[in-house]
Amino acid sequence: MFGIWATMLTLISWVMLFDLGIGNGLKNKVSESLAKNDASLATAYISTAYVVIGLVSLVLFLIFLPLSFWVPWQGVFNTVTISEGNLRIAVMSLSFFVFFNFWISLVNQIYHGMQKSSVVVLGQCISNFLALIAIFSLYKYASVSLTYMVFAYGFSLISANIGISCFLFYKRSDLKPRFSLFDNHKMKPLLSLGLNFFVIQVAVLAIFMTDKILITQLLGPAEVTPYEVVFKLYSVLTIVHGLILAPLWPAYTDAYHKKDFRWIRKTLRNQLKIFLILVLFTILMTAIAPKIITLWIGTSLNVDDKLYLFMGLFIIISVWSNVFAYFVNAIGALRVQTITAVISGISNVPLSIYFAKNLEMGLSGIVLGTVCSLSLFAIFGAVQVYFIMEKSKDQYA
Repeated sequence: MFGIWATMLTLISWVMLFDLGIGNGLKNKVSESLAKNDASLATAYISTAYVVIGLVSLVLFLIFLPLSFWVPWQGVFNTVTISEGNLRIAVMSLSFFVFFNFWISLVNQIYHGMQKSSVVVLGQCISNFLALIAIFSLYKYASVSLTYMVFAYGFSLISANIGISCFLFYKRSDLKPRFSLFDNHKMKPLLSLGLNFFVIQVAVLAIFMTDKILITQLLGPAEVTPYEVVFKLYSVLTIVHGLILAPLWPAYTDAYHKKDFRWIRKTLRNQLKIFLILVLFTILMTAIAPKIITLWIGTSLNVDDKLYLFMGLFIIISVWSNVFAYFVNAIGALRVQTITAVISGISNVPLSIYFAKNLEMGLSGIVLGTVCSLSLFAIFGAVQVYFIMEKSKDQYA
């Protein structure tokens, strides 16, 4: 059942594609507008983004609702453990929460653009805490149910974003989105950045989200559970790195527009030092991961030791790539990342199938395929940033 739940979240996560990259475009535009002390321009971008994403969310949900009755959900999740009717109710309920959150989560991009990423992290913390309380209550006082899990997750998800939205627009009423401020002319700047982000998002989802679907179809939904447990353990390292990187995106944008290349170079050097520290922690994690998992879930996982090795390699490449991705994303230099992302997204599935099935590597092969796919930007992204900084060297020497 947990494997089905994890795969369900993966399928629903494809919804995020339909913002056409507007969320990331909004982040950059808010940061750029506020760097120029033009709050009214920021509000116009915010209002336009809210109207567009709100309409997209509503239309997609109204399309998905009737279509869900035609989809054979037991076939999608490769299981007969849960009835077709219960799967359909769970998926429809989850889709409502995800589409609604798809709209209200734009507030996170505004906070990032204002260089207040700590509030976004606080919102995530509140959401996870509420989910923990809800799931613990279900565990203690209710029967095991996928639908109950959906509602626990869904209410926790939207409650946090509603809370930080109210806080923001109470403190900064000048940034409050208004339908009257919707501006067609603001769509082009959002989409000019957004379409590149959209292509990258499609590729990233093709890499990260198809893994669980491949595991479900090739190895069965039960195999999603050990993969997810190992992944969540290692994701502690990427979460820590994400907390460090989150405020840097708008800060890079602000510094780039102010031509503060000295600060940018210093920050990139510090990020590489942090990368080396995280590499050491990843090596330590790989050495003791089986013992941590046994302590964590109360039993050992029957998986190949290579899964821990490849997952560690996956974390190292992800952290390295993100050091450079956040910078090029912030300044809108997306060409290299877009090209490498497309190639990586196309190659991930056949590579994963080849390693997992043809070479009979199972879960380890799925992760190895992802590692190979990510390696492309890990190389060319670093080279791109090096040349950008060399080109600007005369401005901060």
